[in-house]
Amino acid sequence: MGTKTVDETGAEPGTEAKSDQKNMHVTKEDTAADAVEATEAVESVEEAAEDELDDLEPLQPAAARKTSHGVGQGAAGIVSVALGIVSLTGSWVGTVASAREGITGALEMQAAPKASVATRLQALYGDSWQATALWGGIFALVALLVGVGVLVRPAFGDPDQVQAPWIKSVAWAGVSVGFIGLLLAVLKYSDVLLGLPSTG
Repeated sequence: MGTKTVDETGAEPGTEAKSDQKNMHVTKEDTAADAVEATEAVESVEEAAEDELDDLEPLQPAAARKTSHGVGQGAAGIVSVALGIVSLTGSWVGTVASAREGITGALEMQAAPKASVATRLQALYGDSWQATALWGGIFALVALLVGVGVLVRPAFGDPDQVQAPWIKSVAWAGVSVGFIGLLLAVLKYSDVLLGLPSTG
């Protein structure tokens, strides 16, 4: 009658409850420690990101300058190609100069009705063709100079500035077309290419 009652597992009543409370207390402490560590990790990541942004801010103006610098060189290269094409196909200035020389030659022939056939050909056609060749050569020379200027520009600028490959390609195209136009203009002006027909 006076014996102490024990459950089947041999543990006294209330022992399991105390063990559960102890486990819950330990779990809460671990969770709190994990939360503190996570917060510290987030703060460290935010600080690192802010430091990187601070380091990149001084570079932004230089990047903007490099971009605008490259745009100017690219535009000059395209202008070089356009001028070279104009030198090959003809320009409004060359057309007007040719027509003016033709009118001048016609007036000269009216004042000299006894001029030879060769003189008439030169006055009516030769001078006009040479005027066209002259203006074509001027456009070609400008195209050549602009293209060469774009190619050598990096040597006189920022040594860290790297010229974009497409700018070099366009500039070389302008130099090539300008050289061809200049060569053809010289050959035509000197009557080596498509000269006046012989009257002898």
